[in-house]
Amino acid sequence: MSDEARTVTSDFYDLEALLDDEDRALLHRVRAFMDTEVQPIINEYWTRAEFPRQIIPGLAELGIAGTQFSGYGSPGKSALLDGMIAMELSRGDPSVSTFMGVHGGLAMGSMHLCASEEQKERWLPAMARMELIGAFGLTEPESGSDVARGLRTTARRDGDGWVLNGQKKWIGNGSFADLVIIWAQDVETQRVLGFVVEQGTEGMSAVDLEDKIALRAVQNALITLEDVRVPEENRLQEANSFKDTAKVLRTTRAGVAWSAVGCSRGAYEHALRYANDRTQFGKPIASFQLVQDLLVRMLGNITSSAALCMRLSQLQDAGRMTDEQASLAKAFSTVRMRETVGWARELMGGNGILLEHNVGRYVADAEAIYSYEGTREVNTLIVGRAITGVGAIT
Repeated sequence: MSDEARTVTSDFYDLEALLDDEDRALLHRVRAFMDTEVQPIINEYWTRAEFPRQIIPGLAELGIAGTQFSGYGSPGKSALLDGMIAMELSRGDPSVSTFMGVHGGLAMGSMHLCASEEQKERWLPAMARMELIGAFGLTEPESGSDVARGLRTTARRDGDGWVLNGQKKWIGNGSFADLVIIWAQDVETQRVLGFVVEQGTEGMSAVDLEDKIALRAVQNALITLEDVRVPEENRLQEANSFKDTAKVLRTTRAGVAWSAVGCSRGAYEHALRYANDRTQFGKPIASFQLVQDLLVRMLGNITSSAALCMRLSQLQDAGRMTDEQASLAKAFSTVRMRETVGWARELMGGNGILLEHNVGRYVADAEAIYSYEGTREVNTLIVGRAITGVGAIT
């Protein structure tokens, strides 16, 4: 079977047909970029725990930063295309998908949804061109799932500016981003506010977290803020409470669900290729019944998750997506992803743990996708509250 046929097979229900010709062509360009520019080098960078920054100009040429946002250099495409792009990026490598999700989703999303017109004009065009890279600082060392209940990072008004103090943890792109969106609690009003802190600002330092077992090519930083002075013009003017922060997270959670589908697809396609190439007992293992059973299980998970995400994106495009719908997609798709990458590793036997066969990278990366932007447990409780009318988070 040709590589092209294998790739098409992972879209078993031809969801791409829902896109118009122009958007489908863009999706195929993303796929080709990941296949030719990223997959040949990513294992080396994953091993070294470094992001291949030399691919950033190529990503910029694709014009996919902030895909679903309109204006200020962003293409204004559909949420469906945005999700499918996240899937294709993750199919090639989940770390690259996460990098783009942080920059084009969380950081640019914060600008599009919470910045003033002047601020959008100031920063977004350069971010869309990927001349400025963004990061999103919300999670803290002691605050993850409960971050909505109060941030320890503080913002104190001082004259015509603000003084920030605190720490942020697990901040993707945080050590090299040009602009870091920092969410902090106003000590006077207790409101959550957003600030754009530019790289090199005195008092802000970032150290990459070491010894990760997942998304190793994503450089996650521990950011420390010690009396960091930020001018009022760098405060996101339309961010006035955690509800505004949540608007950004709601927008990007669907993209994480799509990324989980992509991680599953990547592992499945490598496993399918291996099954056709690997010979045991005188014939390809793809001809064995138990191997075909694993492949069909994987494809079923991929197809059901993709169909769920597809409908979620349609609701998002119609302005009807709810928090609980996004949470169900994220929770379901990441559970199915974990199963799928495990079956891909199982199909390969001992070879599945060798990085040269790629699947081991997806197995490890799936663990991070499973947890970030809302754990399965928290997303489950969001959905549970919606269907029972009873909140279980105390």
